[in-house]
Amino acid sequence: MSNYLTDLLAAILFLGLAGCASRQAETERTVDREKLASANTKLAFQYMRDKEYEIALKKLEKALSADPNYVDAHNAMGLLNSQLGRFDDAERSFKKALRLDADNSSTLNNYGQFLCQRGRYEEGEARFLEAVANPLYKRPALALSNAGTCAMDAGHIDVAEIHFRTALEKEERLAPALIQMADISLRLERHLAARGYLQRYQEVAPHTAKSLW
Repeated sequence: MSNYLTDLLAAILFLGLAGCASRQAETERTVDREKLASANTKLAFQYMRDKEYEIALKKLEKALSADPNYVDAHNAMGLLNSQLGRFDDAERSFKKALRLDADNSSTLNNYGQFLCQRGRYEEGEARFLEAVANPLYKRPALALSNAGTCAMDAGHIDVAEIHFRTALEKEERLAPALIQMADISLRLERHLAARGYLQRYQEVAPHTAKSLW
């Protein structure tokens, strides 16, 4: 083999190895950014549960600085802004998360709750049902129960009952659906059914002001 061909093959091999190294380095940087975003988002959720909203906001800002396209961080930012009364910002965050992942059931569920709390019941119920339609969603019963609560708030008891019954078919010990079905049964004067749902509720959750009433 001539020296020219030898040098040419060596150059091609070097460029190929350099390209592989560059792609590997970029992949590692991407993974590192995602890990940093994930860690900060998880911390933010913990601070939100403790009502440490200022610290939670800083953690989410760090998460999005590390990875601006991290869906869970936008979802969490929507929740946080909603709790802070920044409703326009909250909606922008939820919509950003869904632009990045239209099938993200956690975001659909949280956005649905946000819409129902704002009195936009039909929109909220639609988001819950989109979440349920995702076969990969681990807790479809929870979204169905939320859809039922949304329908109750809108005054559609018949629709709410369907959602709660379907939720309990999927997860028979789901406390929110059980207490709501007890409430519906009382309103419809189905007293034995109401007692049955209340007893089932007592088996899975502590009493609340609603259940005691």
